[in-house]
Amino acid sequence: MADPDLEPSLQLWGALLNIYSGPVTPGIIISLLLIVVLLMLSAAISGSEIAMFSLSPAELNDIRNSNNKTNQLIIHLLEKPKRLIATILIANNFVNVSIVILSSYVMAGLFDFSGSPLMGFFIQVIVVTALLLLFGEIMPKIYASQNVRSFARFMAKPLLIMRRIFYPLSSVLVQSTSIIDKRIARKGHEISIDDLSEALELTTSDNKTPEEEKKILKGIVKFGDTSVREIMRPRIDVTAVDDNTSYIKLMGIILDSGYSRIPVYHENFDHVTGILYIKDLLPHFNQSDDFNWQQLQRPAFFIPENKRINDLLQEFQAKKIHLAVAVDEYGGTSGIVTLEDILEEIVGEINDEFDSESDNIHYSKIDDNNYIFEGKTLLNDFCKLLGIEDRIFDEAKGESDTLAGLMLELAGKIPETSEKFRFDKYVFQAETVDKRRIKKIRVIIDQNN
Repeated sequence: MADPDLEPSLQLWGALLNIYSGPVTPGIIISLLLIVVLLMLSAAISGSEIAMFSLSPAELNDIRNSNNKTNQLIIHLLEKPKRLIATILIANNFVNVSIVILSSYVMAGLFDFSGSPLMGFFIQVIVVTALLLLFGEIMPKIYASQNVRSFARFMAKPLLIMRRIFYPLSSVLVQSTSIIDKRIARKGHEISIDDLSEALELTTSDNKTPEEEKKILKGIVKFGDTSVREIMRPRIDVTAVDDNTSYIKLMGIILDSGYSRIPVYHENFDHVTGILYIKDLLPHFNQSDDFNWQQLQRPAFFIPENKRINDLLQEFQAKKIHLAVAVDEYGGTSGIVTLEDILEEIVGEINDEFDSESDNIHYSKIDDNNYIFEGKTLLNDFCKLLGIEDRIFDEAKGESDTLAGLMLELAGKIPETSEKFRFDKYVFQAETVDKRRIKKIRVIIDQNN
């Protein structure tokens, strides 16, 4: 008894045998071999399109600085990208049309579809198209995208030969597209932060650009991608006063802090009532202890902690204020951010005559590969101090924005003193730990990793 699962296959093969008109002639064998060769050529040409136009700016710079002849040939081809893409498209179409013609010849020689036109359509159109897409387009493009440089070198010389062969046709195609380009306004392309960073690395790699200018340019590139949470002063480090504080005690807090603006809260820091500007107190300097200083508060400006700092800078300019209170999704106070914090993301640390070195330095350098940081150090500042891209910690840091938070994410608990955790080439060791937080962290850079 026949297996029911095999019945469709048996029926298909039976139908093919019924329309088979044979025999297999030498011409058909040669045509089949040519189809295989042309499929391989179609795959190579399709893959070359991805390989040539997927080279990153850094890879192109390496190739350009190489003395290898094949590498120089890649640069030569990419100097005229329109002619290159026209050559690839023309060659690929010639090859694919040839495959279709040969496959039709083979099918006509082996089968008689006059009695079954539907099967003829299926085999001659659907099957051939599927083979072209799978082996001539999809698979080679996937392979080329994973082996960009090697595939580009492999196809450089064949593409140069094809460019010479199809030069007249590609010239017509290039000229026609130029006419269209002139008539249709081009839309600007969006450039990602990564693309801008790579371009900046290339333009400043000649060692002629001053280091300070490089830092400012990098700050501008990352400016629109930075959130308030990444640069704010966390609530644990904010100097704020309770609205029940006496005037004499308030003056002591102001003198100790040295700040020109201080948040005021009622009962706890999650209920900020306003901002006290120290200049507003100057006319009342000699008042008694019962002076109602609370009336001098100005309204606080509240913002979500995930707000982008480029948007906040515009709001600071429009509202003519210098300080905002960052709140989380539950309305609790996360910290504060100032105009100075935002500008420092572009120009670097800004110090005035009242700032001491201890206010800005949250780490000590033991040697080139060993540092000790305070746990509260922002990851953004940590990466700037070590000169590394902060995006390398995106997957590991979770919702944390400090070095201690990153270590807690890596450990999944509050670590023991001297306990170590590795991420990439960085080893984080807990130096000082209490029951609730990590105070100091030793960072070891493993250059051998």
